[in-house]
Amino acid sequence: MAERILIIDDDMDMCTLLSRFLQRKGFETDTAYNGNSGIAKFKENLHDIVLCDFRLGDKEGYDVLREIKSVKPAATVIIITGYSDIKTAVDIIKQGAFDYITKPLIPDEVLSVIKRSQEQASERNAAAAAGSNSSARVKTGITKPDDEYLVGKDPSTKELYKQIKLVAPTPYSVILYGESGTGKEVIGKTIHQYSNRNGKPFIALDCGTLSKELAGSELFGHMKGSFTGAISDKEGHFEMANGGTLFLDEVANLPVDVQAALLRVIQERKFKRVGGTKEMSLDIRIIVASNENLQEAYRKGRFREDLFHRFNEFSIHIPALRDRRDDVLPFADFFLKKACAELGKEIEGFEPEVLELFEKYPWPGNLREFRNVIRRAALLTSTPLINASVLPQEIIQPSDIYERQAGPQHTVLSNTPLKAPDLKEAASQAEYETILRVLKQVNYNKTKAAEILKIDRKTLYNKIKDYETQKQVEN
Repeated sequence: MAERILIIDDDMDMCTLLSRFLQRKGFETDTAYNGNSGIAKFKENLHDIVLCDFRLGDKEGYDVLREIKSVKPAATVIIITGYSDIKTAVDIIKQGAFDYITKPLIPDEVLSVIKRSQEQASERNAAAAAGSNSSARVKTGITKPDDEYLVGKDPSTKELYKQIKLVAPTPYSVILYGESGTGKEVIGKTIHQYSNRNGKPFIALDCGTLSKELAGSELFGHMKGSFTGAISDKEGHFEMANGGTLFLDEVANLPVDVQAALLRVIQERKFKRVGGTKEMSLDIRIIVASNENLQEAYRKGRFREDLFHRFNEFSIHIPALRDRRDDVLPFADFFLKKACAELGKEIEGFEPEVLELFEKYPWPGNLREFRNVIRRAALLTSTPLINASVLPQEIIQPSDIYERQAGPQHTVLSNTPLKAPDLKEAASQAEYETILRVLKQVNYNKTKAAEILKIDRKTLYNKIKDYETQKQVEN
């Protein structure tokens, strides 16, 4: 049976084109043009995958994501966003979205992200068939910490790994602080791999996706019939991690009453499943992560002080990518190799101009944004080296994002080297820059852009296509 995809976007043309493309690829699709109608259609049909624009007329992506996850927690939600919203898009992944895609949409990129989500869903189903019916991310088996991830060479990264190697052999609980996208789960897994619990389970739980009603069941498990919907016994994350390491991401999002139950389990090293009577012993290490200061959180009454002190036996701050400049180029090569393996391509590397842009760009979405930029660039590249033409405009001109956030709109200037003046070409360039600026203002909604520019949508599409064809000829 074909998987069902719901597309929620207020750009009707984009919905139609994307729907037809996905139908040709074997999916069943529905479309909705605002958040409320999208949620209504989802409740009626319970789609497997939802592609949702972050900025809708009546709701934002956060609201739609929460509604969808409350109805069907296993649904895959992929956020569509303008590049100026990258930081927000990375944050929304911590609320349960699978990934984000930036505008303007490239059909093959959309398909690639959908296929990745299907592969991860298949892995979860295989784990369930093997005896685990949880959505935990599980890592077992003895591995070398460097096998799966890149260890950077920046001085701040070297200091980070000194702290990891110092605390890993101990039984201490650890708090990992860092912005969204900095790789907190990777660092948690690295601590586990350097520890004497390597070879035992590493179980990760994203607390940002848990509802108050399901948090107890996800952490401690439940017995059949203990509440509506409990159709069978279920292991919780504590039980699955027994003997190994439990990683709790965005722990500050846990409801206060769940924090109390968590404190009790950590103190007594025993727990019961929801609805159960049998007490189980625990031998477990806990690593927690947060992008906000937990000490500030307990001072504001959002987090229990006693639970904070239980966790705070050791803390590590993971620096943002903009503070680890010597890591940028090694990660570029690392992500490119992974993208080539995923796409079955052979790309040798990057043009020097691209590497220079990577080093200058502030990467507000950190490593997650960097990985997605390179995956997208690799998809668009048909030459031995990746060039700047396949990069988002905001990386070529990074200051534009922050200028638009801080003050009035600024004209986007061409990055093309100066040459002999040509009035017709200059007019074409100015026209394109105006189109691009308006598209950014409306988050690439071509219908709205056409209205502002006082042209019809077809004319807008043709002008964009003509300009891109012209640039390809020049290159």
